[in-house]
Amino acid sequence: MGAALTLSERTRGRTAPNPNVGCMLVRDGRVVGRGWTDVDGRPHAEAMALAAAGDDAAGATAYVTLEPCAHRSSRGPACADLLIAAGVERVVVATGDPDLRTDGQGIARLRAAGIDVVAGVRQDDAERAMAGFLTRTRYGRPFVTLKLAMSLDGAVARLDGQSRWITGPAARAHGHLERSRHEAIVVGRGTAEIDRPKLDVRLPGLSSRSPMRVVLSADCADMAGFVMLPSIAALGDLPGDHVLVEGGAATAAAFLRDDAVDRLLLYRAPILVGHGRTLPDIGLTDLEQAHGRWRLHDARMLGSDRLEVYERAR
Repeated sequence: MGAALTLSERTRGRTAPNPNVGCMLVRDGRVVGRGWTDVDGRPHAEAMALAAAGDDAAGATAYVTLEPCAHRSSRGPACADLLIAAGVERVVVATGDPDLRTDGQGIARLRAAGIDVVAGVRQDDAERAMAGFLTRTRYGRPFVTLKLAMSLDGAVARLDGQSRWITGPAARAHGHLERSRHEAIVVGRGTAEIDRPKLDVRLPGLSSRSPMRVVLSADCADMAGFVMLPSIAALGDLPGDHVLVEGGAATAAAFLRDDAVDRLLLYRAPILVGHGRTLPDIGLTDLEQAHGRWRLHDARMLGSDRLEVYERAR
Protein backbone atom coordinates (compact mmCIF):
# COMPACT_ATOMS: atom_id res chain seq x y z
CA MET A 1 0.00 0.00 0.00
CA GLY A 2 2.91 2.33 0.66
CA ALA A 3 4.05 1.93 -2.94
CA ALA A 4 0.50 2.59 -4.17
CA LEU A 5 0.34 5.76 -2.08
CA THR A 6 3.62 6.94 -3.58
CA LEU A 7 2.28 6.32 -7.09
CA SER A 8 -0.84 8.34 -6.26
CA GLU A 9 1.30 11.42 -5.58
CA ARG A 10 2.68 11.48 -9.14
CA THR A 11 -0.24 13.43 -10.51
CA ARG A 12 -1.49 15.25 -7.43
CA GLY A 13 -2.95 18.55 -8.55
CA ARG A 14 -3.46 17.38 -12.15
CA THR A 15 -6.36 14.88 -12.03
CA ALA A 16 -9.38 17.01 -11.03
CA PRO A 17 -12.26 16.41 -10.89
CA ASN A 18 -11.11 12.81 -10.33
CA PRO A 19 -9.03 11.78 -7.31
CA ASN A 20 -5.33 10.98 -7.60
CA VAL A 21 -5.29 7.22 -6.94
CA GLY A 22 -2.45 4.68 -6.92
CA CYS A 23 -2.67 0.95 -7.61
CA MET A 24 -0.24 -1.97 -7.29
CA LEU A 25 -0.91 -5.50 -8.60
CA VAL A 26 1.08 -8.26 -6.92
CA ARG A 27 1.05 -11.95 -7.86
CA ASP A 28 3.20 -14.67 -6.26
CA GLY A 29 5.29 -12.05 -4.51
CA ARG A 30 6.05 -10.18 -7.73
CA VAL A 31 4.77 -6.81 -8.88
CA VAL A 32 2.96 -7.37 -12.18
CA GLY A 33 1.32 -3.98 -12.65
CA ARG A 34 1.53 -0.39 -11.46
CA GLY A 35 -0.90 2.42 -12.10
CA TRP A 36 -1.89 5.92 -11.09
CA THR A 37 -4.65 8.26 -12.17
CA ASP A 38 -3.35 10.00 -15.27
CA VAL A 39 -3.47 13.72 -16.02
CA ASP A 40 -7.06 15.02 -16.39
CA GLY A 41 -8.38 11.96 -14.57
CA ARG A 42 -8.09 9.14 -17.13
CA PRO A 43 -7.17 6.36 -17.27
CA HIS A 44 -7.88 5.43 -13.66
CA ALA A 45 -5.11 3.83 -11.62
CA GLU A 46 -6.68 0.36 -11.71
CA ALA A 47 -7.12 0.47 -15.49
CA MET A 48 -3.48 1.47 -15.99
CA ALA A 49 -2.21 -1.25 -13.65
CA LEU A 50 -4.40 -3.94 -15.26
CA ALA A 51 -3.24 -2.94 -18.74
CA ALA A 52 0.37 -3.27 -17.60
CA ALA A 53 -0.25 -6.66 -15.97
CA GLY A 54 -2.17 -8.27 -18.82
CA ASP A 55 -2.90 -11.95 -18.15
CA ASP A 56 -0.76 -11.83 -14.99
CA ALA A 57 -3.58 -9.94 -13.24
CA ALA A 58 -5.51 -13.21 -12.83
CA GLY A 59 -5.05 -14.42 -9.26
CA ALA A 60 -3.25 -11.23 -8.21
CA THR A 61 -3.81 -8.96 -5.23
CA ALA A 62 -4.65 -5.34 -6.01
CA TYR A 63 -3.59 -2.63 -3.56
CA VAL A 64 -5.68 0.48 -4.24
CA THR A 65 -5.62 3.77 -2.34
CA LEU A 66 -9.33 4.44 -3.00
CA GLU A 67 -12.33 2.14 -3.29
CA PRO A 68 -12.65 1.08 -6.96
CA CYS A 69 -15.40 3.05 -8.66
CA ALA A 70 -18.72 1.34 -9.32
CA HIS A 71 -20.22 3.68 -11.90
CA ARG A 72 -19.76 3.59 -15.64
CA SER A 73 -18.72 6.73 -17.48
CA SER A 74 -18.51 7.89 -21.08
CA ARG A 75 -14.76 8.03 -20.48
CA GLY A 76 -14.40 4.41 -19.35
CA PRO A 77 -15.84 1.40 -17.50
CA ALA A 78 -16.13 1.02 -13.74
CA CYS A 79 -12.88 -0.09 -12.12
CA ALA A 80 -14.69 -2.63 -9.93
CA ASP A 81 -15.91 -4.33 -13.10
CA LEU A 82 -12.41 -4.26 -14.63
CA LEU A 83 -10.92 -5.96 -11.57
CA ILE A 84 -13.61 -8.64 -11.62
CA ALA A 85 -13.16 -9.30 -15.36
CA ALA A 86 -9.38 -9.57 -14.94
CA GLY A 87 -9.75 -12.34 -12.35
CA VAL A 88 -8.12 -10.49 -9.47
CA GLU A 89 -8.29 -12.65 -6.38
CA ARG A 90 -7.94 -10.10 -3.58
CA VAL A 91 -8.31 -6.33 -3.26
CA VAL A 92 -6.80 -4.25 -0.44
CA VAL A 93 -8.36 -0.79 -0.17
CA ALA A 94 -7.04 2.15 1.83
CA THR A 95 -10.20 4.25 2.09
CA GLY A 96 -13.77 4.35 0.82
CA ASP A 97 -15.00 6.61 -1.97
CA PRO A 98 -17.43 9.29 -0.70
CA ASP A 99 -18.76 9.85 -4.23
CA LEU A 100 -22.41 8.79 -3.96
CA ARG A 101 -22.11 6.93 -7.28
CA THR A 102 -19.74 4.50 -5.53
CA ASP A 103 -19.71 4.98 -1.72
CA GLY A 104 -19.45 1.32 -0.69
CA GLN A 105 -20.92 -0.10 -3.90
CA GLY A 106 -17.50 -0.79 -5.39
CA ILE A 107 -16.46 -2.95 -2.44
CA ALA A 108 -19.88 -4.64 -2.36
CA ARG A 109 -19.64 -5.51 -6.04
CA LEU A 110 -16.17 -7.02 -5.62
CA ARG A 111 -17.31 -9.14 -2.67
CA ALA A 112 -20.41 -10.28 -4.55
CA ALA A 113 -18.09 -11.56 -7.27
CA GLY A 114 -16.21 -13.69 -4.72
CA ILE A 115 -13.19 -11.39 -4.37
CA ASP A 116 -11.66 -11.08 -0.91
CA VAL A 117 -11.65 -7.40 0.09
CA VAL A 118 -9.71 -5.83 2.98
CA ALA A 119 -10.51 -2.16 3.66
CA GLY A 120 -9.02 0.56 5.86
CA VAL A 121 -5.31 -0.17 5.32
CA ARG A 122 -3.36 3.10 5.86
CA GLN A 123 -6.58 5.05 5.60
CA ASP A 124 -5.20 8.23 7.17
CA ASP A 125 -2.30 8.33 4.70
CA ALA A 126 -4.65 7.78 1.77
CA GLU A 127 -6.99 10.55 2.89
CA ARG A 128 -4.01 12.86 3.25
CA ALA A 129 -2.80 11.98 -0.26
CA MET A 130 -6.27 12.64 -1.74
CA ALA A 131 -7.13 15.57 0.51
CA GLY A 132 -8.05 17.78 -2.45
CA PHE A 133 -10.64 15.42 -3.87
CA LEU A 134 -12.06 14.57 -0.45
CA THR A 135 -12.33 18.23 0.62
CA ARG A 136 -14.08 19.14 -2.62
CA THR A 137 -16.48 16.21 -2.20
CA ARG A 138 -17.25 16.90 1.46
CA TYR A 139 -17.17 20.70 1.66
CA GLY A 140 -17.62 21.90 -1.91
CA ARG A 141 -14.28 23.72 -2.03
CA PRO A 142 -10.62 22.94 -2.73
CA PHE A 143 -8.10 21.91 -0.08
CA VAL A 144 -6.22 25.03 1.06
CA THR A 145 -2.57 25.15 2.09
CA LEU A 146 -1.19 28.34 3.62
CA LYS A 147 2.54 28.98 3.24
CA LEU A 148 4.27 31.22 5.78
CA ALA A 149 7.95 32.10 5.99
CA MET A 150 8.96 33.80 9.22
CA SER A 151 11.84 34.63 11.50
CA LEU A 152 12.46 33.17 14.94
CA ASP A 153 10.64 36.14 16.46
CA GLY A 154 7.58 35.66 14.25
CA ALA A 155 8.17 38.37 11.66
CA VAL A 156 6.95 37.71 8.13
CA ALA A 157 8.68 40.87 6.84
CA ARG A 158 10.49 44.00 7.99
CA LEU A 159 8.33 47.00 8.86
CA ASP A 160 9.10 48.46 5.43
CA GLY A 161 7.64 45.32 3.85
CA GLN A 162 10.93 43.74 2.79
CA SER A 163 10.65 39.94 2.90
CA ARG A 164 13.20 38.76 0.33
CA TRP A 165 14.65 36.57 1.46
CA ILE A 166 13.67 35.39 4.92
CA THR A 167 14.49 31.77 4.09
CA GLY A 168 17.40 30.18 2.26
CA PRO A 169 17.60 28.51 -1.16
CA ALA A 170 16.64 25.00 0.02
CA ALA A 171 13.42 26.26 1.61
CA ARG A 172 12.61 28.36 -1.45
CA ALA A 173 13.13 25.34 -3.72
CA HIS A 174 10.73 23.35 -1.55
CA GLY A 175 8.22 26.16 -1.92
CA HIS A 176 8.44 25.81 -5.71
CA LEU A 177 7.88 22.06 -5.38
CA GLU A 178 4.74 22.81 -3.40
CA ARG A 179 3.57 25.17 -6.13
CA SER A 180 3.84 22.33 -8.65
CA ARG A 181 1.40 20.26 -6.56
CA HIS A 182 -1.38 22.86 -6.66
CA GLU A 183 -3.72 23.97 -9.43
CA ALA A 184 -4.03 27.54 -8.14
CA ILE A 185 -1.97 29.96 -6.08
CA VAL A 186 -3.57 32.93 -4.28
CA VAL A 187 -2.08 36.28 -3.25
CA GLY A 188 -3.67 39.51 -2.05
CA ARG A 189 -4.22 42.53 -4.24
CA GLY A 190 -1.43 44.48 -2.56
CA THR A 191 1.11 41.74 -3.20
CA ALA A 192 -0.05 41.40 -6.80
CA GLU A 193 0.12 45.15 -7.50
CA ILE A 194 3.38 45.94 -5.70
CA ASP A 195 5.44 42.80 -6.32
CA ARG A 196 3.91 41.66 -9.62
CA PRO A 197 4.99 38.11 -8.68
CA LYS A 198 5.41 35.44 -11.34
CA LEU A 199 4.20 32.70 -8.94
CA ASP A 200 5.56 30.10 -11.35
CA VAL A 201 7.52 26.89 -10.74
CA ARG A 202 11.21 27.43 -11.30
CA LEU A 203 12.48 23.88 -10.87
CA PRO A 204 14.06 21.88 -13.73
CA GLY A 205 11.46 19.64 -15.37
CA LEU A 206 8.50 21.11 -13.46
CA SER A 207 7.99 24.50 -15.11
CA SER A 208 4.95 23.14 -16.98
CA ARG A 209 3.23 22.62 -13.61
CA SER A 210 3.03 26.29 -12.71
CA PRO A 211 -0.35 26.96 -11.06
CA MET A 212 -3.03 29.39 -12.12
CA ARG A 213 -2.41 32.81 -10.55
CA VAL A 214 -5.30 34.13 -8.45
CA VAL A 215 -5.72 37.47 -6.69
CA LEU A 216 -8.07 37.84 -3.72
CA SER A 217 -9.94 40.94 -4.82
CA ALA A 218 -13.41 41.95 -5.92
CA ASP A 219 -11.91 44.01 -8.74
CA CYS A 220 -8.74 43.07 -10.59
CA ALA A 221 -9.61 44.30 -14.07
CA ASP A 222 -6.14 45.78 -14.40
CA MET A 223 -4.34 42.66 -13.15
CA ALA A 224 -3.38 40.95 -16.40
CA GLY A 225 -2.56 37.28 -15.98
CA PHE A 226 -4.50 36.91 -12.72
CA VAL A 227 -7.87 35.28 -12.09
CA MET A 228 -10.12 37.14 -9.68
CA LEU A 229 -11.31 35.55 -6.44
CA PRO A 230 -13.88 38.07 -5.15
CA SER A 231 -14.05 36.52 -1.67
CA ILE A 232 -12.89 33.51 0.30
CA ALA A 233 -16.49 32.28 0.24
CA ALA A 234 -16.09 31.89 -3.55
CA LEU A 235 -13.26 29.34 -3.22
CA GLY A 236 -15.54 26.61 -4.53
CA ASP A 237 -15.73 28.39 -7.89
CA LEU A 238 -12.01 27.92 -8.54
CA PRO A 239 -11.11 24.98 -10.79
CA GLY A 240 -9.03 22.18 -9.33
CA ASP A 241 -8.84 20.71 -5.85
CA HIS A 242 -5.68 22.26 -4.39
CA VAL A 243 -5.07 25.94 -3.60
CA LEU A 244 -1.84 27.40 -2.21
CA VAL A 245 -2.04 30.74 -0.39
CA GLU A 246 1.27 32.63 -0.42
CA GLY A 247 0.55 36.12 0.82
CA GLY A 248 0.72 38.73 1.92
CA ALA A 249 0.14 38.86 5.66
CA ALA A 250 -3.36 40.35 5.38
CA THR A 251 -4.46 37.64 2.95
CA ALA A 252 -2.99 34.91 5.16
CA ALA A 253 -4.84 36.35 8.16
CA ALA A 254 -8.09 36.55 6.19
CA PHE A 255 -7.96 32.85 5.31
CA LEU A 256 -7.19 31.96 8.93
CA ARG A 257 -9.96 34.23 10.18
CA ASP A 258 -12.46 32.44 7.90
CA ASP A 259 -11.16 29.03 9.03
CA ALA A 260 -10.44 28.24 5.39
CA VAL A 261 -6.95 26.76 5.89
CA ASP A 262 -6.55 22.98 5.96
CA ARG A 263 -2.77 22.72 5.97
CA LEU A 264 -0.05 25.08 7.16
CA LEU A 265 3.51 25.16 5.82
CA LEU A 266 5.64 27.09 8.29
CA TYR A 267 9.19 27.84 7.11
CA ARG A 268 11.12 29.13 10.10
CA ALA A 269 14.44 30.86 9.39
CA PRO A 270 17.19 31.13 12.05
CA ILE A 271 17.14 34.93 12.00
CA LEU A 272 15.83 37.70 14.26
CA VAL A 273 14.15 40.69 12.64
CA GLY A 274 13.05 42.73 15.65
CA HIS A 275 10.04 45.03 15.37
CA GLY A 276 8.99 43.39 12.11
CA ARG A 277 5.61 42.76 10.51
CA THR A 278 3.59 39.90 11.99
CA LEU A 279 0.20 38.45 11.11
CA PRO A 280 -2.71 40.83 11.75
CA ASP A 281 -5.87 39.83 13.61
CA ILE A 282 -7.07 36.29 12.77
CA GLY A 283 -10.30 36.50 14.75
CA LEU A 284 -9.35 35.00 18.11
CA THR A 285 -11.13 36.51 21.09
CA ASP A 286 -9.11 34.59 23.70
CA LEU A 287 -6.16 32.21 23.83
CA GLU A 288 -8.36 29.23 24.62
CA GLN A 289 -9.62 29.35 21.01
CA ALA A 290 -6.08 28.96 19.71
CA HIS A 291 -5.43 25.60 21.36
CA GLY A 292 -6.24 22.29 19.72
CA ARG A 293 -6.75 23.72 16.24
CA TRP A 294 -3.49 22.51 14.67
CA ARG A 295 -1.61 19.23 14.87
CA LEU A 296 1.97 18.75 13.74
CA HIS A 297 2.26 16.27 10.87
CA ASP A 298 5.85 16.67 9.73
CA ALA A 299 9.01 18.60 10.54
CA ARG A 300 12.34 18.65 8.75
CA MET A 301 15.38 20.80 8.12
CA LEU A 302 15.77 22.47 4.72
CA GLY A 303 19.31 23.76 4.80
CA SER A 304 19.45 26.06 7.81
CA ASP A 305 15.68 26.57 7.85
CA ARG A 306 13.10 24.40 9.61
CA LEU A 307 9.88 23.36 7.91
CA GLU A 308 6.91 22.45 10.08
CA VAL A 309 3.74 21.06 8.47
CA TYR A 310 0.53 21.40 10.46
CA GLU A 311 -2.92 20.04 9.67
CA ARG A 312 -6.19 21.62 10.79
CA ALA A 313 -7.89 19.43 13.38
CA ARG A 314 -11.50 19.21 12.24
